[in-house]
Amino acid sequence: MKTLSYLNFILAALFAACYCYQFVFLVVRLLRKRRTFQAQKLCRYAVLIAARNEAKVIGQLLDSVRGQDYPAELIDVYVVADNCTDETAKIAAAHGAVVFERKNREQVGKGYALNFLLSKLKNELPEKTYDGYFVFDADNLLDSHYVTEMNKVFSNGNKAVTSYRNTKNFGDNWITAGYGMYFLRESEYLNRPRDYLHTSCAVSGTGFLFADELLEDCGGWNYFLLTEDLEFSADLIARGEKIAYCGDAIIYDEQPRGFKQSIIQRSRWIKGYLQVVAKRGGALVKTMANTGNFGCYDMLMNTIPVVVLTVLGIVLNTVMFILGITQARQEMGIFFGSVLIGSINSYLLMYVMGAMTLATEWKRIHCSRAKKLKYSFTFPFFMFSFGIAMLVAVFGSTEWKPIKHTVALSIGDIGGDTRK
Repeated sequence: MKTLSYLNFILAALFAACYCYQFVFLVVRLLRKRRTFQAQKLCRYAVLIAARNEAKVIGQLLDSVRGQDYPAELIDVYVVADNCTDETAKIAAAHGAVVFERKNREQVGKGYALNFLLSKLKNELPEKTYDGYFVFDADNLLDSHYVTEMNKVFSNGNKAVTSYRNTKNFGDNWITAGYGMYFLRESEYLNRPRDYLHTSCAVSGTGFLFADELLEDCGGWNYFLLTEDLEFSADLIARGEKIAYCGDAIIYDEQPRGFKQSIIQRSRWIKGYLQVVAKRGGALVKTMANTGNFGCYDMLMNTIPVVVLTVLGIVLNTVMFILGITQARQEMGIFFGSVLIGSINSYLLMYVMGAMTLATEWKRIHCSRAKKLKYSFTFPFFMFSFGIAMLVAVFGSTEWKPIKHTVALSIGDIGGDTRK
């Protein structure tokens, strides 16, 4: 059992070695102001929304797009109603979107839907030209200044920009709050320092903008893995492009409430991470070796090591537990002591991560003070549950499945301007 303690120590040391650079990110976030921009011009944009049976929420998103303080004549909205069996297409059209319906049961997923939508624009509406394309999910809501703020960053020559991802149902339960803090930390403690240090950020599923010329350079939208957003990010970084960050552009996202649904979603993310490394990892390593691009290293570290080391740790401790109760019961105290110490240290680390995020983003989180404090203590358990998702991703069967969205809030229901 002493061997177990040594092996757990080695795994912890490897984990720390892979992610110690994020301590620099932490210092930058706390001590440095984000970069600021002034708009160089008013660009023309297309909004792209892939929706599958989103009749309950898509109207609110489209209203929030229409409610932007950016010139309305410079924003066109396109929706692909992807294999829908409800009134998504009808509702989207009623709220002013141009709608294309897609029926394809073989090629399923957001990546295929976006490729279909962009192909429709290029082939059927060639007279429509845009400087850039926004990508949103149907359950999103946009702060009224969203496009104005994104345009400031984009118009200064940044070909791809990601935004501040907030949560519209943060206070529902410990799972939605866990997601909320996870994405807030990603926005402010990863993407913001990356942007300040002039390395590349990463797109996080929704709420991003990319240039038309970038689409042309990449040969169209050809990102079809389970995590098409990460594949897109990896491809850009391997090409030497940088994704910028706009912390004043706030998007609100709905998070799953149920534990089972959450595990299914996160196992898909993790399986997608592995797919991205398998397909794009070689290009990232090549670019890193040839140019010293830190963004490539950062991208690789945020995909493979966390999965491999976590799964190894879970499997190792499970095997040692079985051996202990069958062959060396007298040494089980060492086993439980090792697991207990590791668990306490991990909990404290995760709690500090969540508490710091909660403290700096307090005013932007829309739920009661009591819930914010309560969910700071449950955040570590949300992070620990990634271990279950990792096991499902590695050893189970994972495929793309739509997530049901039912939180039909308007941007007015959430609150006012929370820029800072």
